[in-house]
Amino acid sequence: MTPAKPSLDLLRSLTDEHVLRALLAERQLTRAQIAARTGISKPAVGDSVARLAEAGLLRDTGERTTGRGRVGTYYALADDLGTALVVSIGHDGAVAEAVDVFGEVLARHVEDLGCPVRPRKVSQALRKAAAQVAADAGPLRLAVVSAADPVDRATGKLVHLPDSPFLLGELSPADVLAPLVAGPVTVDNDVNWAARTEQAADDFAYLFLGEGLGCAVVADGEVRRGHAGFAGEIAHVLTRGPGGQAIAFIDVFADLGVRQPDSTTIDVEALRTAIKSDDLLDALAEAICGVLLALVTVSDPELIVLGGPWGPDVLDAVSDRFAQLPRNVPLRAPHATDSPALAGARDEAVRALRSAVLSP
Repeated sequence: MTPAKPSLDLLRSLTDEHVLRALLAERQLTRAQIAARTGISKPAVGDSVARLAEAGLLRDTGERTTGRGRVGTYYALADDLGTALVVSIGHDGAVAEAVDVFGEVLARHVEDLGCPVRPRKVSQALRKAAAQVAADAGPLRLAVVSAADPVDRATGKLVHLPDSPFLLGELSPADVLAPLVAGPVTVDNDVNWAARTEQAADDFAYLFLGEGLGCAVVADGEVRRGHAGFAGEIAHVLTRGPGGQAIAFIDVFADLGVRQPDSTTIDVEALRTAIKSDDLLDALAEAICGVLLALVTVSDPELIVLGGPWGPDVLDAVSDRFAQLPRNVPLRAPHATDSPALAGARDEAVRALRSAVLSP
């Protein structure tokens, strides 16, 4: 039986996608240049450019080729394709950015969340920051949110787990942003977004050590969120405490005296001062190794990244001790250190916005 030939509409759609991808890669090109880069015939490219321009996806830049031969017209993506909203909710406030399909930040606004952090205040700050970047950069087609709290996989709501240092209750960023965003709102926790920036290996773990504790598990190149979305919530993993007893990881910091007053939140500066003592550093390294051993046993990663504000500070001590255990893997510091969670969310926002442009 002779295979069915693809329809003319399908061929046109595929050609249009290749043309758009070429202009996503190089910003502006002539029809001849697009044909050369895509391998599509010049007449087919010409027809595609005409269709896309009529649909409002491409524009004539007004620039022309110079030199001998036929004058070529430079085309680029239209200016009004919309933007994506990127949001980070954390200890440094509610940060909102608007990005375009090229990943350029067109607008940015930060709202302080105050202390203590209250869900109502976060909702107001989130809405205000998003509204400001929308006013500055134009319509928001979709949003990607990073939050320093566990995220329910089914609902996208933030969830209050015991001993979380950043208590927001059951805040729903999607509900807060819905009036401002035309399309989907994707929400995940900050450690998962940070792990996505690493591209360390197909199978690795990202241990976050900061005011709070967290972990992302990457298997087969994908962050594994678990049934409810709480995979990697390691605060209550049992490990060896400073006195040799088995205690929850989060309680190690109480025993070491490096918590903030009346809180389970880790005092990062106090910890950095405390680990100047070799004895305290050894006790902390041993506790961390207990958590790492559990990670290796359960997820079998190729390596583990020690991230967060003070992860790199204890990397050498933890690496030396961990290497002595029967099951160990290499440890390293993160490559991305400048707001890695926001960077990971931004990358996803650009990817999703491009996908929306390619599938109008």
